[in-house]
Amino acid sequence: MKARLLIALTVVLLLSLALIDRSPVAKAAPLDLSGEIHGAPYRIRVPEVWNGTLLIFAHGYRDKADHPGEIDNRNAAVAPAAALEAPLLAQGFALAGTAYKDNGWAIGDAIQDVKNLAVFFRENVAQPQRTIIVAASLGTFVGYKSMEQFNGIYDGALCLCSAGAGATRLWDSGVPLYLAYDVVFGIPGSWGTVGEVRDDIDFDTEVLAKLAPELSNIANFPKFEFIRLVAKNPGRGITPPPPPAFFPGWALTDFFFFTEARAELQRRAGGPIVQNADQTYDLLPAEKAYLASVGLPTPVVDAWLAQMNARPKIEAKQSARNYLRNNTDYNGKIRNPILSVHTIIDPLLVVANESAYAELNASAGKEDLLFQTFTTGVGHCNLTGPQILVSIGAIDAWVRTGVRPTTASFPAPLGFNAAFVPPPF
Repeated sequence: MKARLLIALTVVLLLSLALIDRSPVAKAAPLDLSGEIHGAPYRIRVPEVWNGTLLIFAHGYRDKADHPGEIDNRNAAVAPAAALEAPLLAQGFALAGTAYKDNGWAIGDAIQDVKNLAVFFRENVAQPQRTIIVAASLGTFVGYKSMEQFNGIYDGALCLCSAGAGATRLWDSGVPLYLAYDVVFGIPGSWGTVGEVRDDIDFDTEVLAKLAPELSNIANFPKFEFIRLVAKNPGRGITPPPPPAFFPGWALTDFFFFTEARAELQRRAGGPIVQNADQTYDLLPAEKAYLASVGLPTPVVDAWLAQMNARPKIEAKQSARNYLRNNTDYNGKIRNPILSVHTIIDPLLVVANESAYAELNASAGKEDLLFQTFTTGVGHCNLTGPQILVSIGAIDAWVRTGVRPTTASFPAPLGFNAAFVPPPF
């Protein structure tokens, strides 16, 4: 009798447990939580009514405070822009973000810090129905590599203004810009060499002091246009003349990365990271004609190209090259959807990055798991709030339903360009 009663009570208990609401909304809402995980600051926000999707933001490059007067940015942002937090929460998304353990080229830390945050959320807040990485700029290294490595943690990724070519190709693509600058203007010996900048070079006090007067002299505009075009910025065939307000901003951004940011990476890697053994420098006839139209004669252009091609080939230190390759070159073997969004005119991570990643993705037989779309914006990651919100809605719907987006998912009135095809990297 007692045994039957015990069995009956057990059955009732099990049925009661089965009826308890175990949805994410019932377990954790609303919530605004912050702290630190293994030295990486984090923040988590859960709305009052949660739709079950967790968005984890992987932010872009942050300058490491390694010179006097600099202060590290340790803000744990939970969205690509602070203004997007409220609308995303209103749509029911839970948001999380981390500042990474370190600033600068801390890709390995960043991958682990974002993973730690996803695991922390599951163990201490609730079990999401879907976890999607929203990554921007340098953060897309985290997005692409995490989608290759952590299938059980992430269900999809949105990569904004992405580094789709991988780090070795990206850093090598900066060699022609720096080499052309050396040929045209000359790099001071105190800066190092084209292949290896001085490890502690400071952009603000050293590079900018020389670069700013050169950029402000209107007579130098054709020379910087030569440098831009030989570096294929923002992409061969997209434009010879730059769009309004493109100059001189593109040069300031690119020279920071090819001097101070590269120096910080060299310190981590233990030596020079770039090489140009397979590079030949040229310009299209249309590009030479454009330069002639702005006052740079073709014989001068040809002479500069000849000097660039005659320079000794640059070789990286192999161990440093291996460090660079680790965590930042991809295999394309993803198992869940990735949506990428890129401005057509991007001076830093040029839109040809999308061609490079699409080719890799297709070679791995994963083209059905990638959708790429483009916007008419000008500037690195210069995406509008509505564009980002539409893109988040699209990747969330793809993950929920398994149905790949179409060009109709990205309306032209919002600045999307469905017809654009990026040039080769």
